[in-house]
Amino acid sequence: MNKKNEKRLDTVRLQNMAQAYSRSAALMSAVELDLFTAVSRGAGTVAEVADALDIHPINADRLTTACVSLELLELRDGHFVNAPDVEYFLVRDTPRYAGKWMLFTKRLWGEWGKLTEHLRNKDLRLLPDIADFSVEQARAYHEATYSIGMGAGRRFVRQVDLTGRKKIMDLGGGSGAYCINAARTWPEITAVVLDLPPVAVVARDFIAEHGLSDRISAEPCDFTRDPLPDDADVVIMASNLPQYDAEMIQAVVRRAFEALLPGGEMHLIGETLDDDRKGPVNAAIWGLGQAVKDSMGRAHSKAECAGYFEAAGFEDVSVTPFVEGVLSRISGRKPG
Repeated sequence: MNKKNEKRLDTVRLQNMAQAYSRSAALMSAVELDLFTAVSRGAGTVAEVADALDIHPINADRLTTACVSLELLELRDGHFVNAPDVEYFLVRDTPRYAGKWMLFTKRLWGEWGKLTEHLRNKDLRLLPDIADFSVEQARAYHEATYSIGMGAGRRFVRQVDLTGRKKIMDLGGGSGAYCINAARTWPEITAVVLDLPPVAVVARDFIAEHGLSDRISAEPCDFTRDPLPDDADVVIMASNLPQYDAEMIQAVVRRAFEALLPGGEMHLIGETLDDDRKGPVNAAIWGLGQAVKDSMGRAHSKAECAGYFEAAGFEDVSVTPFVEGVLSRISGRKPG
């Protein structure tokens, strides 16, 4: 190849990656200052944004310029408008407001800056960051994840037909979002959310808000070792896959299999790597994030997850995209 036609290497890709935290900061500050709510309500110029957010006009210009370049804001006829997903998810006091979720990982910001020290640590534990949860911490945690959880629950009931099923056992069900959506869709279904004692307290509040306390219960349970109910024909385990190592996930899937009624089904929903373990980035970073918590958790591949199901005895095991490039749903049926 003619060297004149070779692409010259530069550091742009690496610089963008090294400075990606500044993009996160721009989004988080915009959420904290309620920029997108102000724009939705008519603040369309730098001066109007500065007034609505009570910040200096220069800082309003800096923030809006960054948000336009990040495609969080658009300029139409010289006025700011929110990008469609921003308008849908980041305007306060709307049904699908997800601002708290955007800020959810900010508490770990400083620890990510110490990633090297965490990677050198050899004293890893199971779920070290939530083992001592208080009710107040559990409430703050699940208030942040609730909007995303309800969206996932709505997606689940669109993907999975539970017609004829009687009872769901939700392992680590948090706010109960999956059970709430299932119970609203199929009036004959009852459910139990199994989670840490403080989380169960919070889950009961979310369930009560939907008027479903007579059909959904929330019970304290360490599903990795406590006895599981033996009257469920559906098991759901969602959004906690990277928190565990392979040995623990295999053990939990096996315990769920043994507890399920014959003919019952299990759905494991989580961030999964492709089988060649080359991505997607989302799953890989969730796995790396467990290092920041000094946790035993890691990223699992789709093939590994299917293998956990098959080793436990499940039949008709399948892997289905749940959120393309982000989450997979691994399913299986207990014979009988």
